[in-house]
Amino acid sequence: MNILDHQHEDVTKTKRLKPLTVLKSVGPKLVPFFKTVSIFFVLFGQEERCSIFFCIVKCLPVVSLIVFVLLHGMSLDECYRYSRRILIGLVFSVIGDAFLVWKLYYKNLELGLLSFAIAQCMYARAFGWRPLKPYAGSAFLVAGLCVYTYLQSYLRGVMVYLAPFYITLICTMSWRSVARVHFYDDLWTWTKLCGCAGALCFLISDLVIAVNMFAFPVPFAHQIVMLTYYAAQFGISLSVVDSQADELIRIQKKQ
Repeated sequence: MNILDHQHEDVTKTKRLKPLTVLKSVGPKLVPFFKTVSIFFVLFGQEERCSIFFCIVKCLPVVSLIVFVLLHGMSLDECYRYSRRILIGLVFSVIGDAFLVWKLYYKNLELGLLSFAIAQCMYARAFGWRPLKPYAGSAFLVAGLCVYTYLQSYLRGVMVYLAPFYITLICTMSWRSVARVHFYDDLWTWTKLCGCAGALCFLISDLVIAVNMFAFPVPFAHQIVMLTYYAAQFGISLSVVDSQADELIRIQKKQ
């Protein structure tokens, strides 16, 4: 039995662990995330601010998730391909967060949107293209077209082009997150479900942002946006927990 076979056997045993057991093992690494989220809502739970301090406090929860992904393991090995892409997505999310703090200033909104567009691309690449599940893709296509049709009359300037581009990316990312979840032949899908739930929360967060910014004021928009956004990044980050096992199994099947 070669090294890869030993690794495959080890990770298969790990994937058979109950979700509660795995959560207990990774729980301490998630404490900084929950603490920083709590601090954000205590200090800025009512409204946004245009200040460096607000920017730091806003970005800290996602920074803590970056640390979580790194602590869970990172290398240039093929087994960590999924984790690397999620990590890059989180880094660009932090950059986008910083730009959007001052979104009313010159080009910051566009730069923030482009940063999150890169994040969506990396998340979609991490989730992969197999299985394809075209019916799920069609549902997200229809949903994206409905949102763009509604917002189209409110868009001005460069947002006429950036909005449909970003809607396409986030709907694609959400489609791929849903497509990778199996309920019949894969008993270890709890982390994939976390990634799926995170992607859908991302969709809700961005939808509320778009409607509130371009169409009409949404009640409690700030609270809804930030709560769903942090839940989204949390779910997507948690999906790296058994990603090395999935990659090893994929490599085994290719060989």
